[in-house]
Amino acid sequence: MLLAILLFIAGNFWVVATTAAYIEKQPQQCRPDKVGIVFGTSHWTRSGVRNPHFHARMRTAATLIDQASVEHLLLSGDNRTQAYNEPRAMWRELYRRGVAPERLTMDFAGFSTYDTLARAKDVFQLERALLITQSWHLPRAVYIGRALGIDVTGCVADDPTVALGWRLKLREWAARVATLGDLYIWKREPYFLGAPEPIELPPRPPIELILPGLDKRFVAP
Repeated sequence: MLLAILLFIAGNFWVVATTAAYIEKQPQQCRPDKVGIVFGTSHWTRSGVRNPHFHARMRTAATLIDQASVEHLLLSGDNRTQAYNEPRAMWRELYRRGVAPERLTMDFAGFSTYDTLARAKDVFQLERALLITQSWHLPRAVYIGRALGIDVTGCVADDPTVALGWRLKLREWAARVATLGDLYIWKREPYFLGAPEPIELPPRPPIELILPGLDKRFVAP
């Protein structure tokens, strides 16, 4: 029993400590990237009120697009049934917040954090990305992404008015330890992969610069 507790504590410490350098708490400080990955969660809580975690993620993602920190968003979540569709709910909320549809790609098979990141690499062909989710979730997400070979960093999407319940904390602590087993012991495979669907971003328009002392413009690549 004592050994299990020590392993539980050590596993959590390892995941948090090895990912801290890759996580930024303020959107304006997050590393710019071409693609941001937004992790799905329910639009509503079990008690029937708006889920603050969902809206914090959407608010942060929209801000990153608005300030040009990311060019495109991959919305990855659960769509196991016709009645429950996390990516579609994210798409609608971000569109409502002014994000253009051509900047949004939906992943309907992001059934877990591991599945989202495995599919980001193997299906959507991402080599690097900015992960957008809550501070309690980011250490595990960043750890998985980097273990899978993706150059990921994390951008915190917290609502400072929301207290984190002990049940959610305990569940996340357990999930971090389970992640180590998935990666290094059981060699977990995603529930569903499918054919590659690389995200193709439109080329950036050239930037015209007027150089001092010259009568002609220089077009930067």
